[in-house]
Amino acid sequence: MKTLSARRLSVLVLLAGLFPGSAFLPEGDLSITPAGLRWAARTLSRMSLEEKAGQLLMVRAAGRFLSADSEALANLESLVGDLKVGGVVFFAGQVFETAWLANRLQERAKIPLLMSSDYEQGPGFRVEGATSFPPLMALGAADSEELAYQMGRITAVEGRAMGIHQALAPVADVNVNPLNPIINTRSVGEDPGQVGRLTRAFVRGCQQHGMVGTAKHFPGHGDTDIDTHLDLAVVTADRERLERIELEPFRRLVDAGVLSVMTGHLSVPAVDPTPGRPATLSPVLLTEVLRGQLKFRGLIVTDAMDMGGITKLFPPGEAAVLAVEAGADLVLLPADPNEAARALAEAVRSGRIPERRIDSSVRRILALKARLGLNKKRFVDLERLPEIIGREDHRRWAAWAFEQSLTLVKNEGGILPFGEKAGKIAVLSLSSDEGGTFAGRIFVQEVLKRRKDAMFGYAEAFTDRRKIETMAESARQADAILIALFSRLEDSKGTVGLNPGHAELVRELTSSGKATAVVSFGSPYFLKEFPDAACYICAYRSSPEAQRTAAAAVFGEVGFLGRLPVSLPGLFHRGHGLVLPAVKAKE
Repeated sequence: MKTLSARRLSVLVLLAGLFPGSAFLPEGDLSITPAGLRWAARTLSRMSLEEKAGQLLMVRAAGRFLSADSEALANLESLVGDLKVGGVVFFAGQVFETAWLANRLQERAKIPLLMSSDYEQGPGFRVEGATSFPPLMALGAADSEELAYQMGRITAVEGRAMGIHQALAPVADVNVNPLNPIINTRSVGEDPGQVGRLTRAFVRGCQQHGMVGTAKHFPGHGDTDIDTHLDLAVVTADRERLERIELEPFRRLVDAGVLSVMTGHLSVPAVDPTPGRPATLSPVLLTEVLRGQLKFRGLIVTDAMDMGGITKLFPPGEAAVLAVEAGADLVLLPADPNEAARALAEAVRSGRIPERRIDSSVRRILALKARLGLNKKRFVDLERLPEIIGREDHRRWAAWAFEQSLTLVKNEGGILPFGEKAGKIAVLSLSSDEGGTFAGRIFVQEVLKRRKDAMFGYAEAFTDRRKIETMAESARQADAILIALFSRLEDSKGTVGLNPGHAELVRELTSSGKATAVVSFGSPYFLKEFPDAACYICAYRSSPEAQRTAAAAVFGEVGFLGRLPVSLPGLFHRGHGLVLPAVKAKE
């Protein structure tokens, strides 16, 4: 039997220490084997500086159909084959196309690629046809660790079947700012203990079933009113408050063994007073706090480096170098991948970054890939996809999550459930988004299934005021009114609030004396615009599943069991929610 050299043995010991045993992981699940350690050490020893620099980068791909001679596919294959990037972040797409592209890019890669995706609401959040869950705030309303665990498990099972290895989820931010334009329902809620419990359960489900979980956005994006896709956000809390609120969920997740943490493009003066320096580029926050104070030994990944919170301040190459200097291992979505790779290699050659610093990150990346088994098997079986993706037992868990989270905030006068006593019904769908005219189409259809004579109307952000007035006049002729409110939570929008004209219409109709129920298919904070409404429901998301479930609940076919995971300032405290059992079977 050959003996290991002292140098080789020290490398193996160092690799083993990068990912210590996790409290989440039973023996054999995402555990690093001696063979995996040897593969990681051997691979690193054979890499050029340029290959090491490439390994620190992840680039963007969409899981949509690409022809074999398309420019988009050629560009991706060049980034993988020539620049030798370490991984790919998948965005919107379909099941087979995602898996096919993952396999195709793995074929072109010298070193297996790490494939990631923002599965914040399950794989259906990014992949059409995969199982779709409600957002984390809905899980906060249900307050069920079992649902969070099952969401993580199903995310891992379906994601791995499509060739995705890392969920860029869960959001571990504590949403304490009602004006937050980008976190909002992506967060479990405002209580750091509950955020920690439920995100921990999600990660446990992921990592026990072969997918890496990612806690984000360190050190906490919940108390901001700036979307970091647009600009740098500032967290103004003092150190004591940060320790108690923002850092608490991350501390719990790190202690429990989460394998990766994503940084936020946030300035945190109480910890790092350097003007204009985001956490992503801060050695104080990444090395001193995350590595030192919280003892995190896993993979630090940046948030997307093509976001305004970075690009408005630093050129692509310098941003990548600063992130690695700060302690990041993976640089996600640099605005110019070629420039980022060139700048990293040049920083090593000039002596600005010691090569051992680059090596430490590459070791972590390779060790994680070995834990995932990518050194042995990097491809997925497309023929098995129909047996795994969106199967019935997965859909049942998702449906249960939607039902358990529906929150009845107000029901004065016993407006709900709507029965025959409701008489003639009018249902209005109001979207505050441009192009969102038919955002509530599913909800309206579900109402019409139950009341074929119901009046209905749609409006979007730029619907003519005269049309809205006509809709209001028609609604006043009904005995009962259902108002569905939509305002998409999306990057670069800058707000998740309601169109002022729509808010005025709601106030007008809820004061008309008619039995009026308002359903929020987005932010729970909408109620502040019409606090005197007699009946208010939070569904937390506008997906078809949420709309179907809400319609069934309005007519008493599904009960209301959820509790507010956030306070509605001046109105209701966290934990409030009216329990209303189902009174009849679904139709």
